[in-house]
Amino acid sequence: MDFSLSTEEREVRDWVRTFVQRELMPLEQEVLRRERRGEPGLTSDELTALQLKAKESGFWGVQTPEEYGGMGLSAVMTALLEAELGRTFVPFRFGGAADNILFHANEEQKERYLLPTISGERKSCFAITEPGAGSDAKNIRTSARKDGADWIINGEKTFITGGNEADFVMVFAVTDPEKGAGGGVTCFLVDRDMGWKSEPIDTMGEWGPASLVFDNVRVPESQILGEEGQGFALAMQWIGRGRYLLPARAIGSCERLISMAIEHANTRETFGAPIATRQAIQWMIADSGMELEALRWLVLHAAWQVDSGMDSRHAQSIAKLYGGIKANEIVDRVLQIHGGMGYTRELPIERWYRELRLLRIYEGTDEIQRRTIARNLLKGHVKVGGALG
Repeated sequence: MDFSLSTEEREVRDWVRTFVQRELMPLEQEVLRRERRGEPGLTSDELTALQLKAKESGFWGVQTPEEYGGMGLSAVMTALLEAELGRTFVPFRFGGAADNILFHANEEQKERYLLPTISGERKSCFAITEPGAGSDAKNIRTSARKDGADWIINGEKTFITGGNEADFVMVFAVTDPEKGAGGGVTCFLVDRDMGWKSEPIDTMGEWGPASLVFDNVRVPESQILGEEGQGFALAMQWIGRGRYLLPARAIGSCERLISMAIEHANTRETFGAPIATRQAIQWMIADSGMELEALRWLVLHAAWQVDSGMDSRHAQSIAKLYGGIKANEIVDRVLQIHGGMGYTRELPIERWYRELRLLRIYEGTDEIQRRTIARNLLKGHVKVGGALG
């Protein structure tokens, strides 16, 4: 069993680490100032410029298949990349990506939606969550009724990432109430100029979700993505496309936070000695370091299962649950170690505190992950001992 990185994995990781240090970290103070004024940390033009700078070195569409101009990186390599990006809170992502379910589009839809999204000409959002259907995605009420050759969509979606910026949406609506999620939900590609509206939702973090309203929005039959009635399976494919990547980014955040805590503990003195000599501080550092390493291997194990063609959903649920809980515990300890200064906005700790809290909610809450893990074990879908058991 070899836990070492390959030469390629190490090279990819090191390039991204250098990019983060040289291009992103110097922007942190300006990002904090802008966010304190209620402005985006990066403008759209600034993000595009950074993405194009990365593209010059070949970093474009990291998980996009090579046939579409992407890098087609493995799950393990992508997890390593996300961990490096997590070392900063600057809201950067590599360009050249498209939602995985867009690859189910027909040829005409690929020309109109998939390819322009990969190139950066268009922006999409994924809309299934509703005010009464969050964790219980099967409970969606947004409807689409047939009217001649068209469909009329009515309903509201909430907490939609990218909903304020998107020019088209992949929206899920009930087309057969009797079948519901078992063959009665359809995914539609709906351009903004077809009539849907968005409103920003103010949150405790810098995540800027939107509520989307569909009021008799008319779309032609040609806007169905995939097959009529098979939208719920597409939605589950989107939601489960890479839960391991969320805690992967948290690895980088926790590494940076623990490093801050170590530096502060070694330089801050109380009663004539550095606080690093206090057992209370030592235990917080020890627990955080231990949990970070456990998280790293849970994430990489889930990614390895993806690359091996295994059903990784159980491993991804474990990584997501553990990552969300422990990342929040770690940032809380780091804030505590910094005392009053950690609570101020002079340091980025409180910013990470707000950002990491979301990890326990979106793309499957802690409670949903626990339900999934327990169900798999109790019903025998997964054996105790896991892949090596």
